Amino acid sequence: MAKASVASTRRGSAGKGGLEKLPNIGRHSASQEEYRDFYQMMLLIRRFEEKAGQLYGMGLIGGFCHLYIGQEAVVTGLQAAITPGKDSVVTGYRDHGHMLACHIDPKVIMAELTGRAAGISRGKGGSMHMFSVEQGFFGGHGIVGAQVPIGAGLAFAHKYKGDGGVSLAYFGDGAANQGQVYEAFNMAELWKLPVIFVIENNQYAMGTSVNRASAEDQLYRRGESFRIEGLQVDGMDVLAVRDAATVALDWVKSGRGPILLEMKTYRYRGHSMSDPAKYRSREEVQSVRENRDPIEHAKREMLELGFADEAWFKEVEKQVKAQVAEAADFAEQAPEPEAGELYTDVLVGNY
Repeated sequence: MAKASVASTRRGSAGKGGLEKLPNIGRHSASQEEYRDFYQMMLLIRRFEEKAGQLYGMGLIGGFCHLYIGQEAVVTGLQAAITPGKDSVVTGYRDHGHMLACHIDPKVIMAELTGRAAGISRGKGGSMHMFSVEQGFFGGHGIVGAQVPIGAGLAFAHKYKGDGGVSLAYFGDGAANQGQVYEAFNMAELWKLPVIFVIENNQYAMGTSVNRASAEDQLYRRGESFRIEGLQVDGMDVLAVRDAATVALDWVKSGRGPILLEMKTYRYRGHSMSDPAKYRSREEVQSVRENRDPIEHAKREMLELGFADEAWFKEVEKQVKAQVAEAADFAEQAPEPEAGELYTDVLVGNY
């Protein structure tokens, strides 16, 4: 099996801070049970998103809808390493996979997508604005890059409370060019906050290649001027992601402050369901599917290791499809919110 693609920032010891070099990372040595769990989670995210795409085409999901197909290894590997309910997760609008990886019930996620009262945000958040304090998921956010300072704020809360928790703040290669991201970097390093900044570099910011939009396209280096160490990881390999998660958690929990992980990944669909993705060739997408797909990569390796056989994979596929179908049926049959729900959860201030 090829070694994971990894890079890390390098800097001299001059100046303030002078932190030691990051350790090298490789691939997590997963047990049979772990690898099976990883595979099942990635497959659940893939099939859930495919079903969401179908429901969108049927008009059952309205507004914007950004699918996570192709990027499943990132959240699966990272969130397998954190402690649910203790650590915090925040992301942007491509958030369905993050919620599933937080082990939130697919039924309430799908119900939210279809705007039903049974949805996790009572049908008012839709695809981009879901939330679950109980599971430590502090939202998908529609404003590009806005979740990054929120992630720093969550890390500040963990440090202030002394609860040992960490914050994972996910954002994309497009959001990496937003100003508030760097304000958050500065505060996080200045105060040594326990935050892992995760750049999900899926190669295209809406419709523009990262190479055309970023003067520095090696995004793991974006924290250098703030003395934030960075790693570049193969985000299509769940075991490489899981190993990077261990390194990152050890770093932030030891009081060294934030760390930046650039996950080199890829999305198979357009930016959103309304995007025909004409800015890239079919051959490019097909090449990634054939050579780098995270689920097929995991399946091949599990077969080689003897962790599973074809019968196991068929049974998991059957179980996952049934789970997703149940979620879709639940969402379609659930009632819409009452009109009075418009007036709940509204912040009113006296000025």
